[in-house]
Amino acid sequence: MKLYYHPVSTTCRPIMLLAADDNIKLEYQLVDLFKGEHMKPEYLAINPSHAVPVLEDGDFRLSESSAILKYLAEKTGSKTYPAALRKRARVNQMMDWFNTGLYRDLGYGLIYTQVLPPCKHQDDKVQAAVLARSKEAARGWLKILDESLIGPRNAYVCGNEITLADYLGAAYLTVGEVIRLDLSAYPNICRWLAAIKTRPNWAKANEGFYAYFVTPYKDAPFEGL
Repeated sequence: MKLYYHPVSTTCRPIMLLAADDNIKLEYQLVDLFKGEHMKPEYLAINPSHAVPVLEDGDFRLSESSAILKYLAEKTGSKTYPAALRKRARVNQMMDWFNTGLYRDLGYGLIYTQVLPPCKHQDDKVQAAVLARSKEAARGWLKILDESLIGPRNAYVCGNEITLADYLGAAYLTVGEVIRLDLSAYPNICRWLAAIKTRPNWAKANEGFYAYFVTPYKDAPFEGL
């Protein structure tokens, strides 16, 4: 199987970590986002949405990080995607929750609006308004995650066993490190992220993210929560 990816990509990182943790053999095909390769005709023929990741398994192609994670886990029988109906439904719920709620406001609203030029607003008043609204919304989602979804008892977001939801959610939360996001007000989130980071393949799967996305912005001024 081949994965079209970029190591900086927030949506590629959970796939890389899962593959390393579960010893899933993937051929990694770099799509250089910094050089605009994702916009070239050759790649648009692979994914007209001009995004990574894309998984290629023979003549079958699949995009979208959440879908790829589920496909790989089901194909390999990974314990991270339990077969029991209700347990699997809970994993699906949390993956959707991260995608439709928290990542929209925390990732695209607060972080990328400050970091990625295409996401910034030319009008300063609009930029300020978007950041203000995104901060408020992100704080709300983080409070729910910290107090109700992880809480003081759960080790992971779906209980005490790591699942695909943790792989996806941890990537979304750690993108906050680009703007040095302070999560100390959310102790259960901090405990959960610390546990994910102790996984033996975390550093390797995320080295590109830290080298090319976190470090270059280490002295840049940003607004946090």
